[in-house]
Amino acid sequence: GTRARLRTLPEQGPSTVLACLLLLRPLPSPACPAACRCSSGEVDCSKHALHEVPQNLPTNTSTLWLGYNFITVLGPHSFPSLPGLLLLSLPHNHLGLIHSQALVGLGALQELDLSHNLLTVLSPETFLPLTSLATLNLGSNRLGELEPGVLHVLPQLRALHLQDNPWVCSCGILPLWRWLSHNREKSSLLCRLPEQLNKYPIMAFGNESFRQCQETSLSAQHYVIFLIIGPFSFMASIFFCTFMGSIIVVYHNLRRESHFWRRPHIGKAPPDVV
Repeated sequence: GTRARLRTLPEQGPSTVLACLLLLRPLPSPACPAACRCSSGEVDCSKHALHEVPQNLPTNTSTLWLGYNFITVLGPHSFPSLPGLLLLSLPHNHLGLIHSQALVGLGALQELDLSHNLLTVLSPETFLPLTSLATLNLGSNRLGELEPGVLHVLPQLRALHLQDNPWVCSCGILPLWRWLSHNREKSSLLCRLPEQLNKYPIMAFGNESFRQCQETSLSAQHYVIFLIIGPFSFMASIFFCTFMGSIIVVYHNLRRESHFWRRPHIGKAPPDVV
């Protein structure tokens, strides 16, 4: 019996070693989308006429190239969870709308390129997940102004590219001007509108240029309050005027009747004098 057991040991040895080697072997890399090329965390899906972001992206993606496609909208959760994504490039698409939840799951992102698209407005909520973003390229879009919240929710932002947008140099440009001044951005941004300021450098404005804006600027909440208070005040004034008018009429009627009963009636004999 002992010899039999000894003879079986060499037979089990190779299979055990093989099993250990299989366990120690690194896991296979995630599959690469058919329209992309993948190599060492870099995924290149550019120039493939894509209309949406591929969903089966490798989870170890650190760089994602999506330029020169036909992506028009980034809807909610457009990207799978990519915790290691550092660079996202989306230039030269037809991108006109980015949902407020489009970039969820990209918290490590450091560089975002949205240049050469059709963006007209950006929501601050869109950029809330990007707490590590340092470089943002919004050049060559259709932005007339930039909401102040967009810059406030990006605490790590160091480089902001905004060239070739139709900037409207009114009070709405003040938040952008403040950010550029505070960060000492040597930007050559030019006004497009109004016509008399066409091609005028935004950074050539001084603080006195915005004095009237600082004194009279109102938020959207103020306008909503005015819209609510206006009709209410109008109805209240009508009620008050009607009420006061009714009181005045009653007062005059009572006074007239009191005066009528006080005066002597014609044809009635005066009382006897004792």
